[in-house]
Amino acid sequence: MSGFWETTPLSQMNHAQWEALCDGCGKCCLQKLEDEDSGEVFYTAISCTLLDTDTCRCQDYPHRLARVPECLTLNPGKISELHWLPTTCAYRLLAEKKDLPEWHPLISGDPESVHRAGISVKGRVLSEEHVHEDEWQEHIVHWVDESEG
Repeated sequence: MSGFWETTPLSQMNHAQWEALCDGCGKCCLQKLEDEDSGEVFYTAISCTLLDTDTCRCQDYPHRLARVPECLTLNPGKISELHWLPTTCAYRLLAEKKDLPEWHPLISGDPESVHRAGISVKGRVLSEEHVHEDEWQEHIVHWVDESEG
């Protein structure tokens, strides 16, 4: 039997389906730096203050946009514009007509599989409240787009 993500286009998913695509990796909640000249985006090992670095979930998801104005709401129309989304992100994978990986919770049936596979930021990041913005460049990481930690 096919999963909804295989039969329903991103643009036609209901809210519950859309939210279920999130694998809980926490990568999109990392602070990013953009090279002004090249436009290249670099991930840091510094997370948004709302990210629970143990569970890799937002601590106040319903109110995140009010509390963190730079937080983005993903929607089907924005996916192609957000070139910085990790290559492991389900939204990006489906937009690119690719399959979900075996560690994705929708495939594995286990929300912890993303952590066991080494895909999530669990145990790898600091909250932004512990690092001054002037020091973010010292925390650039290159593991975000690795398919396994």
